[in-house]
Amino acid sequence: MNPIVRSALFVPGSRPERFAKALACGADAVIVDFEDAVEASLKGLARDNLAAFLDAEPSARVMVRVNAAGDPEQAADLELCGRLPGVVGILLPKAERAAQVRIAAACGKPVWPLIESARGLLAVGEIAACESVERLTFGGLDLALDIGMSNGTSAVASVYDQVRLSLLLHSRVNGLQPPLDTVYPNFDDAQGLAATIRHGRDLGMVGALCIHPRQVAVVHAALTPGADELNWARRVVAAAQDGAAAFQVDGQMVDAPVLARARRVLASAGQ
Repeated sequence: MNPIVRSALFVPGSRPERFAKALACGADAVIVDFEDAVEASLKGLARDNLAAFLDAEPSARVMVRVNAAGDPEQAADLELCGRLPGVVGILLPKAERAAQVRIAAACGKPVWPLIESARGLLAVGEIAACESVERLTFGGLDLALDIGMSNGTSAVASVYDQVRLSLLLHSRVNGLQPPLDTVYPNFDDAQGLAATIRHGRDLGMVGALCIHPRQVAVVHAALTPGADELNWARRVVAAAQDGAAAFQVDGQMVDAPVLARARRVLASAGQ
């Protein structure tokens, strides 16, 4: 899978008619959900649905959110994922210990631990250090519920920023792909989603989990540098061609970190 994942879209495993639509909507990754989006009586059917779809569409590539550690369905989820070439990764919900990650990784696929509890947040260091972990993400709604916070408040928003920073730091020191932001639950609020994504981008996040196809284009647009930022980056990179260690652009000093940021801006726009 391309390490640049701006959007990862959930699709319920119990709704196979949506699989192809999810893959065609432009998301960088599609996550077939066997966990929260599927009622208990349909868990086995969700596995059958995915197996049938990937057999009919051998070029399709998806991730799977398996059921959490301790759930009796997890073993069957992992067994299926391990034998399907079209499953390219595991989203592990409610990750709280390195041992849980190792169990998920035994199916032979990269793991994205989903931090959704106080225990998981305090264990991010050991989770991120697991060899099989590819990137981190978090479930803000479940985390807030576990801690006892009131969702939708400025207080929770400040805690989310601390979570983002923790994921960014542990991703960096462990050489992981950049983490993904939590879902934005109101899929009718494009303006609020865009503002949240831009805020996360300024902190260092590079993408987000999505719960509706409409969110994908909004996320991608919010992550794309604006014209002014791109023009600044081009001027910085062009000025660096002279080889000077430090120089001025637009009246501001440019040295190695600023040049690296300019190059990162251009790379994020595919330039």
